[in-house]
Amino acid sequence: MELSARDKDNICFACGKDNPIGLKMAFRLEGERAVAEFTPGHWHQSWNGVFHGGLMATILDEAMGYVLYFRGIKALTARFEMRLRKPVNTGQTLRIWAEITRHTRKIIDCHMGAELLDGTPVAEATATTWVLRRDEPVAPGGRAG
Repeated sequence: MELSARDKDNICFACGKDNPIGLKMAFRLEGERAVAEFTPGHWHQSWNGVFHGGLMATILDEAMGYVLYFRGIKALTARFEMRLRKPVNTGQTLRIWAEITRHTRKIIDCHMGAELLDGTPVAEATATTWVLRRDEPVAPGGRAG
């Protein structure tokens, strides 16, 4: 199951294919995790050749959004804490993932991570979301079903 965007106009900064300055991430569900690969480029750096930490937070937050989206949950990030474990150079491909760790009626906690393709962890985060709405889970092919 793979989706590229969550809204009709397809301009989400992280996943929208029609956003000319967006990251164009494409998430899929692997077991209980939302997973994607991302390779930061020249325009994603802070220090010369180093991936920007704020954008790392963005891609981890997006992974969390997708692990909820695949389950038909619309939520807002209420708290987010990230730990950078290793600098990432532009051009290094990352594997991004998110999973749910606690789920109540109105609050969901998640754990997210980013690692190099050899499995070396480079960032991890935890977050709490506030549930706005629950819909039907997303079926294969990306449609609520």
